[in-house]
Amino acid sequence: MPTYDYVCESCHHRFEEFQSIKAEALKQCPECHRKKLRRLIGPGGGLIFKGSGFYSTDYRSSSYTKAAKADNGSSGSSGNPSGDAKGKTSATDGKGKSKSDSAAKSGGD
Repeated sequence: MPTYDYVCESCHHRFEEFQSIKAEALKQCPECHRKKLRRLIGPGGGLIFKGSGFYSTDYRSSSYTKAAKADNGSSGSSGNPSGDAKGKTSATDGKGKSKSDSAAKSGGD
């Protein structure tokens, strides 16, 4: 439930009220009892992250992490997720095209 800020336009009394989002705005001032309250637009609640960070894996169950480790160990991970031959690289010409493609199109300079 949100906290709303109110100010009385008659006596200038300012206060916060913790109420449901569906509740109607208050109308009567608790200090002067006049019906001159106005609900203010507030900044909302702040969200502060402290610590080293929050990751989706921080709250995984122990059975999930064990299964993930077993899956990574049995897949024969070569460190190459694309499945290409290990050590195979292709040079690019700086435009995203491989040099062999550029040489073939230009006649093999």
